[in-house]
Amino acid sequence: MTQDTVVRAQISALIFTMTNAVLFGAGLIAVLLVPALNANAGFWIAMVVAFSLLVAAPVAWLIAPRLRARYWRRRPAAAITAAPTRAF
Repeated sequence: MTQDTVVRAQISALIFTMTNAVLFGAGLIAVLLVPALNANAGFWIAMVVAFSLLVAAPVAWLIAPRLRARYWRRRPAAAITAAPTRAF
């Protein structure tokens, strides 16, 4: 594995749990808000758990390159400094 792949895997491992939690939360809200799914909530919540565990890894792998410092260096300085600042 190249150094870039190792770093990407490490970042992915760090954000996997956060990605899993977001996907699980979104799925759980969907199950609880849809009356047809809420009728068999035990089954559908188990499906949401399995789905979030399976999908969180690829999603974390796709997000990881955007969290590298190298990504931010490529952006123009004007875009970074254009953010509003607070005066205290």
